[in-house]
Amino acid sequence: MMERTQKQTKNLTEGSPARLILEFAVPMFLGLLFQQFYSMVDTMIVGKFLGMKPLAGVGATGSLNFMVIGFCIGVCNGFAILVAQKLGAKDYSALRRFVANATWLCLVFSVVMTVIVSVLCGDILRFMKTPEDIFSYTYWYMLIIFLGIPCTFLYNILAALIRSLGDSKTPVIFLALASVLNIGLDLVFIIVFRMGVKGAALATVLAQGISGLCCLWYIGKHFPILRGTKEEWKPLPKYMMRLCAVGIPMGMQYSITAIGTLVIQAAVNGFGSTVVAGVTAANKLGNFVSCPIEALGQTMAPYVGQNMGAGKPKRIGKGLLAASLMGFGVSAVLLVIVLLFGKPMTLLFLSAKEVKAVKYAYQYMIVTTAGYSLLTLVNTVRFTIQGMGYSAIAILAGVFEMAARTLAGTLVVSMIGFMGVCLANDLAWIFADAFLIPVFFVLYRRAKKKYQ
Repeated sequence: MMERTQKQTKNLTEGSPARLILEFAVPMFLGLLFQQFYSMVDTMIVGKFLGMKPLAGVGATGSLNFMVIGFCIGVCNGFAILVAQKLGAKDYSALRRFVANATWLCLVFSVVMTVIVSVLCGDILRFMKTPEDIFSYTYWYMLIIFLGIPCTFLYNILAALIRSLGDSKTPVIFLALASVLNIGLDLVFIIVFRMGVKGAALATVLAQGISGLCCLWYIGKHFPILRGTKEEWKPLPKYMMRLCAVGIPMGMQYSITAIGTLVIQAAVNGFGSTVVAGVTAANKLGNFVSCPIEALGQTMAPYVGQNMGAGKPKRIGKGLLAASLMGFGVSAVLLVIVLLFGKPMTLLFLSAKEVKAVKYAYQYMIVTTAGYSLLTLVNTVRFTIQGMGYSAIAILAGVFEMAARTLAGTLVVSMIGFMGVCLANDLAWIFADAFLIPVFFVLYRRAKKKYQ
């Protein structure tokens, strides 16, 4: 069993931290690219075939989508950290019990969340001051995405488990398949069946559901380490409480951060549908462009989790330094790319005739990309703290981001107008870094003392 386990999993506790992180992050980067790719395809097809108002309607869902779907993703990633720690400690029975109880929790969460947010969808959109001329587009797109929450949980918990076992490549393959399928379904639902934004949302849900089923098939075939006994698959309160203690704070971190983006979205909505369309295009491009930075951050959770489980805290510091330096280099390159090619990139979503929307999109992209070095530290340090098992502490970074975005969306916007919207992300990252960096050093010293 030990030999088969080692063949199917990847050990992140030995070898050069920089090399291991890079090898793990590249597939993660490709996976994020595919994930953003089929999200971008929705927006591109909506913008080109349905027009600016449906595009603005889909774009107005961004913050709400991030708050709810981000919670699902955060919870799944948090559950997987405990699996990575048990793999590093070579405690395979506890590993399987954590996987089993994570599965039961995901089933419960997916049902409860789907019911609640679907019922409240319209009220939330009205609270966000969604413009009346795009309200119906926004409502139907978001409602279908919410009804697909079980598909979101299915893919994300399985992909997170695969990554926690050291395999960051396989989820990418299934996301690539989902991306191709999503494009085809978009074209069929929107152009052939004329389903409008409903078709775009349905295509996204179906594509993610199919990629989740592919992950399930792969795990069943290639990870014998997860084949537990009936006893190991029993729901156990002790394991569920531990999973919730790590997973829920990670999910709440996304949701709390998203509350700030809801405030920003409300401010953007107040400028009218042209600004909404421009910011929508900029955010879609920003999500795509920032993928390498996001990948470096997400790599730190399984890397740190395994090394904490193995009792090797010094490797954590070396890994964080390596990942951060890589992120700084990438940030500089991305800023140059946006400065040179930002306007042509916005035309993937907007018509050249929509001059004002293109102008808003370009301005927003430049200011946001200029702060990517700050975002690098937010991601690498926060995921490191979470990988060490301190999700409840890391959640406070989301509170700081929320406070900064709330400040930008209210006071700063009232003072300097649209530029306040542009500066919101940079301010949020400054606030988060001011909290995360000193906290990491305190926890790092504590970990080194513990394992000395």
